[in-house]
Amino acid sequence: MKLLRALAALVITWLADLGCIQAASLEVKEGNSTCIKAELSATFSITYNTSNSTRTVSFSLPDTATVDKDSSSCRAADGSPWMVALFGPGHTLGLRFSANGSLYSVANLTLQYNLSDASIFLEANGSGVITVTTPSVGISAMINTTYRCVSPSTFGVGDEAVTFSNVRLQAYMPGNDLSPTESVCTADKASTAAPPTTASTTTTAPAPTPPGTPESGTYTVTNSNGTACLLAQMGLQFNVSYFSLSQNKTVRELVNLTPNLTRSSGSCGASSASMVLNQGESTTLNFTFTLNATSNKYHLSGISLLANWSDSNAPFSASNSSLDYLRSTLGRSYMCNAGQTLVVVPTFSLNTFRLQVQPFDVTTTQFATAEECQVDQDQMLIPIIVGAALAGLVLIVLIAYLIGRKRSHAGYQTI
Repeated sequence: MKLLRALAALVITWLADLGCIQAASLEVKEGNSTCIKAELSATFSITYNTSNSTRTVSFSLPDTATVDKDSSSCRAADGSPWMVALFGPGHTLGLRFSANGSLYSVANLTLQYNLSDASIFLEANGSGVITVTTPSVGISAMINTTYRCVSPSTFGVGDEAVTFSNVRLQAYMPGNDLSPTESVCTADKASTAAPPTTASTTTTAPAPTPPGTPESGTYTVTNSNGTACLLAQMGLQFNVSYFSLSQNKTVRELVNLTPNLTRSSGSCGASSASMVLNQGESTTLNFTFTLNATSNKYHLSGISLLANWSDSNAPFSASNSSLDYLRSTLGRSYMCNAGQTLVVVPTFSLNTFRLQVQPFDVTTTQFATAEECQVDQDQMLIPIIVGAALAGLVLIVLIAYLIGRKRSHAGYQTI
């Protein structure tokens, strides 16, 4: 199934590069004022069951898609702008936006598809509308700028995938037209060749000094009645690749998260829990944990980072909702004192130190019994093995000494 999805995503990317995927124009208005405007191409890759197998189908958001006025809003019940595109017999694509200081982002991506649509889902072993959703897909821009990403970008939504391309969109709009000032996605900047340079006497800024091991912070997520439902203690360090204005090139840099400047929030559900860490107005880190009710195992399934650093010419964003890290058992916490590197995307990895986390079945403000990572277990075995080896060596020397003494006494008796 994963192979079929990967092949479908590859075909989608190829079609997007050839310009064969049509674009839709969407606009959410409140009275005469526009709050969200989007011009984008989107293609969906969905795997469904037939009577005797599974099948993966790809289809595009048509240029005839319209805004669902009943579901779209400049201010939904939670205060967030919502844009819902309606197409075909019961298919929808929804984007919920949120703002954090000087940045706005897609906080939630929802896909709804109708298995009863026989023109797409041939021989489907089922019917009805399926809804899948994912948080924080890494689409972000500065307030009062247009987000632009021509390059194809694929995001996992549940077990499905959505590929966006040729995107120009803006939320929290001050006027009715897209801003001419653009926040360009990382993929577009990476694909743009740097202009040729000429010899100059100007010296570039020296590379920053590595920040060292990050300080460990304690973070808690509470539910509606104020009871702790997710516990975490860890030191966090971003390993990011971005274009540095001071060095005039793409750099790889380590950035520590500072606990005393960071506040935590999130939500807890029966099978999914999230923790959001905000450092001031510049950095938002989101963790998503998923519980498998059948096996009673949970794992870290998603990480997203949205950051606005002064040395970067655009907000940095990265997201992956198909991860499998920090796996443990329901009712226990996961612990790893050793340093770990959690690869999210090629331009972003998260380094963790002295980590302990429990996202489900929290009954007190203390961690439950921990299941330790393999690295910690191996490190505990090393002194045991060394100690056993030394004890064995001492025993061998003692036995050899006793045998030598016995032979020496036997020699004297013979004489």
